[in-house]
Amino acid sequence: MDCRVVVEAAVPVYDVGTADEAVRIAISKTGEMLNPDLNYVEINMGERVCPHCHEQLEPAFIAADESLVALELEMTVFNVERDEHASRIARKEIGQRLTNIPLEIVEIERLPDEETDTSEESEASKGDVLPEFEELIDE
Repeated sequence: MDCRVVVEAAVPVYDVGTADEAVRIAISKTGEMLNPDLNYVEINMGERVCPHCHEQLEPAFIAADESLVALELEMTVFNVERDEHASRIARKEIGQRLTNIPLEIVEIERLPDEETDTSEESEASKGDVLPEFEELIDE
């Protein structure tokens, strides 16, 4: 089974003035730490929600020119047994490159098996209009 795993990371950024600047620097910093080994990991802005009023907040919290930015790192893990196995692999792979950055699993989504997709395609292809190559030779 293959899974898409989304991991939330809290990336510290220093000497910033705005939330936009903090997010740009955090994405760049994270990309440098992950590349070239994990260039298949997608980096997105995280979503923060106020726990009391459930209002959307900026992905960066700034205090005294320092910021903590919430980023979502998404990767696909192949040939896993269970969801827990996929989450451990993702945390280990990402965590080895992002030292001293807290990580939390946000979402694990099972991807459709390719075997079932190809069997559906082969059943659909039985009614093809075009004849097979061997049938053309026999004519």
